[in-house]
Formats: sequence, structure tokens, C-alpha cells
Amino acid sequence: MARDYYGILGVRRDAGQDEIKKAYRRLARELHPDINPDPETQERFKEINQAYEVLSDPNKRQMFDLGADPFGGGGGGPGAGAAGFGAGFPFSDIMDAFFGGGGGSRGPRSRARRGRNATIRVELDLAESAFGTTRELVVDTAVLCEVCQGSGAASGTHPDTCDMCHGRGEISQVTRSFLGQVMTARPCPQCGGFGSIIQHPCQECSGDGRVRTRRTIKVRIPAGVEDGTHIQLAGEGEVGPGGGPPGDLFLEIVERPHEIFERRGDDLHCTVQIPMTAAALGTILTVETLDGAEEIDVRPGTQAGHVLPLYGRGIQRLNETGRGDLLIHVNVETPTRLDPAQEELLKELSKLRGEERPPGKFAPGQQGFFSRLRDAFNGR
Repeated sequence: MARDYYGILGVRRDAGQDEIKKAYRRLARELHPDINPDPETQERFKEINQAYEVLSDPNKRQMFDLGADPFGGGGGGPGAGAAGFGAGFPFSDIMDAFFGGGGGSRGPRSRARRGRNATIRVELDLAESAFGTTRELVVDTAVLCEVCQGSGAASGTHPDTCDMCHGRGEISQVTRSFLGQVMTARPCPQCGGFGSIIQHPCQECSGDGRVRTRRTIKVRIPAGVEDGTHIQLAGEGEVGPGGGPPGDLFLEIVERPHEIFERRGDDLHCTVQIPMTAAALGTILTVETLDGAEEIDVRPGTQAGHVLPLYGRGIQRLNETGRGDLLIHVNVETPTRLDPAQEELLKELSKLRGEERPPGKFAPGQQGFFSRLRDAFNGR
């Protein structure tokens, strides 16, 4: 009496390959001799191996459904093989059942594959980095072939099933080992594992499913980016082979040096030169900022190296509210040459302040030169 392979695995006669494989793996884990050494369990294990060998092979399954013997009358009974495996038993499937192979890689592979990512450099001025900007970028990339819509086949045709692997994308080979006859699978050399062959490639894309072109994309660059920042534009990379999904496009920010400001994080720094007299007496300076010209008050007696802050005049913080500061470093210019009139005025001022002594000989508690100079001008 012929065995009911569907009943052995506990699946319906119209069960798909995934359902058959799932049922087999479940039973294999339960009935494997290493787990259940009972002789009756071992016989049951041989039965599910034979059932799976038949139902996982489209040709053998068709023969069984038609009432024929898929083993041709011998070699495939439950007692075949040194370890109880049927002839041509797909050993890789039972290994997947125990070691988590999953079986997802078996069968024909898709022609559609994800496209590569791409990176382009975008140069920005300091103001563009600080406040953000919008750019139109010209990108050389691969896009979907409009003629074949990614299939790679010429219009009016379609890929033909491979006559070597019959659409499975792989071919099987039976070898002998200490386990008996073991079936191994490898990608079909004729179709490359796709299971089909494009006999008439699309003339537009030469069967690749995509064509190269130049396109323009409009991108918004947020405020606060800095040199070296990478911005990811999902799905803006090139389309994959076979019309596969596009990769991502990455923008690498390159910030040009500024002639006045030096950026340190979200703060800006600059240096201003003021005359010695302006530092001593105080003055109003007009300085350039990213927001335009602004006036700042230089207090009397300002020393070289003093920092004047303009709060909130720096860089917009990336993905946050608020801005950094503009820090103005004061450099006091000391005259290197004096004409006779200027020299005489300074000598007179020195006498008024009691500074006839050689430099460095001031008495303790005396004021510095700039303070005394300020007082002299103020009539103190």
C-alpha cells in the first residue's frame, strides 16, 4: 500500500512549499535520533525524511500525485542509506532545522537588487551654514528604464524559464558520505541563479533594467550644519539592477573659510584693531556681523586681549533653538613711529602724570599708563 506522504507530514494536499518545509522542520526537531533514540521514533524519523524528499521536489511530488512511484521502485525506501536517509536526501534542510538556516536563500533569486548609495560634496559659505539654504544639485545616477520598467526584457517579451534548473535557480547534486547519499545544491550556472533567462534584452538598458542619466534635485540644507556634516537623503541614490529600490544619497558639507570670522562650534570669533588712544578714551566701533553692521561700545581703559561679546549673533544651533555668540577680540595698536609734534604731546602728558621716571619704576599703587592717559584727557 502506498504511503500518504501528506499525512506523514500533517499537511494538506494543496500545501505550498513553505508550509511543507515548516512542517518537516518541526517534526525533524522532535523526532531526530539524537533527541529520541527510541527505535519506533527512528522509523518515524525516516518516514518524514522520505515524505519531505518527495514533496519538496516538484517532479517527485507530481509523480506521487499521479499515483506513480517517485523512487522508480527502489533505493528510496525508509531503510535506505547508512544513517536512515533516503537516496538523495537534502541534508542541508535538516541542518537548517537545527542550526537556524531558515532556507530563505534557496530557490531562484530576484533580479531586482537595491541600488548603491552615493555621496556628493556641497560647498557652503559661512552664512549658508549658519542660516540654512536651498540648493539644486545635478546628480549623475541610474534611474529606472522607462522602456522595460526594470524587467530587462525587450518590449513584448518576457524572461524564459531556464531549461537547466527548470526555474528553481539551483541544481542539485547527490554525493556519498558517511551519512549516506547527501544532496547538495548550488546556483544554476546557466541562469546565474535567477531561474530565468532574458533571451531578448531591452535595447534601451541592455537588460539591466536601468539607464544612466543626469537629473536635478532640490534639497533643503538645515541651519547649523558645519564642515564634515553628512546629510542623508533616503531613496535619492541610484536605482538598483533589475529595477531594484534606489539607494540613499549623502551630502557631505564643506564649509568655505571666512575672511573675517573663525567658527568654533556655534560661536564666531573675530579680531578688531583699535588705536591706543581709542582704547584709553573709549570709542564706538562699527563691526560687521552675519546679520549686518552693528555698533559696539568700547569702554575707556580697554586692554589688549579684551573680548567683547555680541550675544545671539553666532551660528544657529543645528536642530535646536537659539544661536551661538559673536566674540570680538580687541587688539590695541601701539604706534611704532611718532612725528615730532606727537612725541612732544606724549612727553608733555607724561610730565603731567608724573611719569618722568624710567619705564618699570612706577611706585606701588600708581595707575597704569592707559588709566592715567584717560584721566589726563578727562581733566582729572
